[in-house]
Amino acid sequence: MIFKEDISEKLASELFEDKDKTLEFIAKIKWKDGFVCTKCGNTNYCEGKTTASRRCTRCKKEESATAHTIFHNIKFPINKAFYIAYNVCVVGKEISSYEYSDLLGLNQMTCWKFRKRIKDCIIKQKQTKDKLTIKTILLSDE
Repeated sequence: MIFKEDISEKLASELFEDKDKTLEFIAKIKWKDGFVCTKCGNTNYCEGKTTASRRCTRCKKEESATAHTIFHNIKFPINKAFYIAYNVCVVGKEISSYEYSDLLGLNQMTCWKFRKRIKDCIIKQKQTKDKLTIKTILLSDE
């Protein structure tokens, strides 16, 4: 199971409710091994202007917690995207995009596309025989 080693049901329910906590959780996983600037390779940073973002102290490039992850460029709230990801990866129950749409108040096609992005990422990870973990799923930039 993906996510199991990193998240309890209690934490998951908190993340579904709070956008900032969700971003901080993603940032914690993304930079678990330390921050490295994608522009210059520097490892020193300071807090960025937005929640859970980091700014390189050398080149001043700011990177959000969702940049270069499965959540990159989503146009709906991060906590709703995390809810879909959690249900696809942990719960494993096939929930239709129509049900996600009704439950989360999102467009059905938006839910379908994001769910497909997650499933494609899982398939890619299985094909490369990498261990499926929350980090490998989140850091996939499919």
